[in-house]
Amino acid sequence: MGLTIAILIFLVLLFFVERAKPDLVLRIEENILASILALMTLVSFAQVIARYGFNTGWGGALEFTRILFAWLILFGMSYGIKTKSHLGVDALIRLLPKKVFKPVALFGAACSILYGVILLSGDWLQYLGAEQARGGAIFYWSKFFQLGIGLDDLRYPEWIQELFGTQERVQRWIAYIILPLGLALFSYRCAQAFIQIWRDERELMIAGHEAEDLVAENIDTLKE
Repeated sequence: MGLTIAILIFLVLLFFVERAKPDLVLRIEENILASILALMTLVSFAQVIARYGFNTGWGGALEFTRILFAWLILFGMSYGIKTKSHLGVDALIRLLPKKVFKPVALFGAACSILYGVILLSGDWLQYLGAEQARGGAIFYWSKFFQLGIGLDDLRYPEWIQELFGTQERVQRWIAYIILPLGLALFSYRCAQAFIQIWRDERELMIAGHEAEDLVAENIDTLKE
């Protein structure tokens, strides 16, 4: 319950900050994604040098890069919705009449919202008759937070263990916080996309003609 309230507060704050300074929020998102990608590259490169050059290495490197990759995907999917950069096939929907096109686009956005919310927390489906539905990212993360189970290979440096009295292995809830956070951001961006489609500010959730759009945007440069 506490995490759910925290996520709602975060999304409300994001809404107001983004309305005041949208460029700032966009730069923060891009910097986070770039930092994750750069860190993955740096750790992988250092690991190769250490293994093949000095016959040593960091035992937690593989798990660390795997966690970073999960962060990149789960954080990046909301960014892709926001920037209309998710690719998709829209050949069929483009054949529909204009009066049908928009409702179908809205239906797709609504399905995406529902998908994100169900993955975030499925307990509410019990009120709709799905008695076996339970769990979700919030429940999953909360369990790890309560149990304090550590990751397989990632360990705190000894000086941190001595200074703060932490356990040896890094807790899983620290790495897995991106699950509820990423899905909450995804659902939020899908809701934004739904409203934008409703207001005729965008056509679809996806970018079905990315190559054509890039050519159109840079047509003057190509002519030169």
